[in-house]
Amino acid sequence: MTPADPAVRPTRILLADDHALVRRGVRLILDGEPDLTVVAEAENGADAVAQARRGGIDLAVLDIAMPRTTGLQAARELSRDLPDLRILMLTMYDNEQYFFEALRVGANGYVPKSVADRDLVEACRAAMRDEPFVYPGVVSTLIRTHLDRVREGHPPPDRAVTPREEEVLKLVAEGHTSREIAAMLVISAKTVERHRANILQKLGLRDRLELTRYAIRAGLVEP
Repeated sequence: MTPADPAVRPTRILLADDHALVRRGVRLILDGEPDLTVVAEAENGADAVAQARRGGIDLAVLDIAMPRTTGLQAARELSRDLPDLRILMLTMYDNEQYFFEALRVGANGYVPKSVADRDLVEACRAAMRDEPFVYPGVVSTLIRTHLDRVREGHPPPDRAVTPREEEVLKLVAEGHTSREIAAMLVISAKTVERHRANILQKLGLRDRLELTRYAIRAGLVEP
């Protein structure tokens, strides 16, 4: 298949980012290609998941840090529920942790926004070929760092918190009270407090400030 092949239906893309200007810029890049077309947009991960589940989407391009549900959380849900859907992660950060987490949740690729104009189109095409894509500038650094850690006896750790605890962690970091979180997740405030205590204990954190810093590093919320 060639990018300009008129006999092939363009890849239908769902674009999710909480900044309208970013969506507009990325959409211009993608819609400028004959084999790619943005057919849906979302401003948060929850909306992205809902739209993808309606069907008619071949590829989801998800910002990592979004309100309500992050791109990583959305990718985890979509890769589980829609295994034929291809997923790419967009991010502001060249972060090794985000890269490995993106792969863990089922994404086909990882593209920093700073090089989206150069690499995003090829990343989309690679994803549709079911090939992994990481922008060239970061590949050698990521692999070298990863291998160094493995040689030193420090492989990537298992997931520290459960998906539900991650939801609570994100909402706490966004400044919501236990009562508000309970209402959002349809659980009791007491359960929220138990999740919060478990998170602090598992991660070795002391208070909301340290929890918020962790959430930023993990890509759950934007700084």
